[in-house]
Amino acid sequence: MAYDLDNRLVIGVSTRALFDLCLENEIFEKEGVESYRKYQTEHEADILKPGPGFPLIKALLAINRLPGQKGRVEVIVMSRNSADTSLRVFRSIEHYGLDITRAVLAGGASLAPYLEAFRTDLFLSACEDDVQRAVDSGIAAGIICDGVREYAREEEIRQIRIAFDGDAVLFTDESERIFQEQGLAAFEENERRKAGSPLEEGPFARFLKTIAVLQQEFPPDQTPIRTALVTSRSAPAHERVIRTLRALNIRIDEAFFLGGISKKEILAAFGAHIFFDDQAVHTGNAAAVVPSARVPCRCRKEEKPEKGNPDVKGGIE
Repeated sequence: MAYDLDNRLVIGVSTRALFDLCLENEIFEKEGVESYRKYQTEHEADILKPGPGFPLIKALLAINRLPGQKGRVEVIVMSRNSADTSLRVFRSIEHYGLDITRAVLAGGASLAPYLEAFRTDLFLSACEDDVQRAVDSGIAAGIICDGVREYAREEEIRQIRIAFDGDAVLFTDESERIFQEQGLAAFEENERRKAGSPLEEGPFARFLKTIAVLQQEFPPDQTPIRTALVTSRSAPAHERVIRTLRALNIRIDEAFFLGGISKKEILAAFGAHIFFDDQAVHTGNAAAVVPSARVPCRCRKEEKPEKGNPDVKGGIE
């Protein structure tokens, strides 16, 4: 009987999101694929250090050990590596005791076509092209940032804390575009005028709804996941957000309307294990204290994906 992915939280994660492969990626970019293959083969016995997505993945897999939740979370390694260069990654997965048994090894090809095939709810990667294509196809995805903090293997997470920006993440970028093109005054006037008109769903709305379904299976004080909205909005732009959350039937445990205050300190206080935002300035700052991922805006038909964002690097996945 085939393994059924229905009613599971399916997370796709690239090797660079899961492990620290900065040195290996540098070899790939400077010396090419053959030097990278040779290095990985020679270092197959060397265990990789945890990367920025490691704490979140480890904590999500721990949900499977809760009563009645066996197999609820499925993590799949999705990599542009070839099978030949993947043994070190699998050895490291085994070393850390991660219950990850499935993988996509695309041998340099795009991973985007396989995300829907595996019914992926969330995809974390350092490859902008794969993440952009995922978002364009309606899958929640983020470009993981290289932070300055180290992610300890011993870190035990009792409750997973996930933080989201609002505009262009949970909601569409409709209002964000007005702010970018016309300024703050026009944005606030638009939000005041449309306070009773809910925003449409953004790339992470469906993922948050999936989390909410899982949360409802636990008493409020025992839920394994806690969520937060961390937005640069403030009054009078707050009302439309609250009414949108109601209209979309989206549960948010905590909300922060910062009005331009730095998100970094708030995210540290919340204890986020991942933060999703569409602005590189926010994810770049936050990555110093919490794992962060930038969410690219969905491409419109008349637009092409951006290239060369400052928090994105090409290379191995």
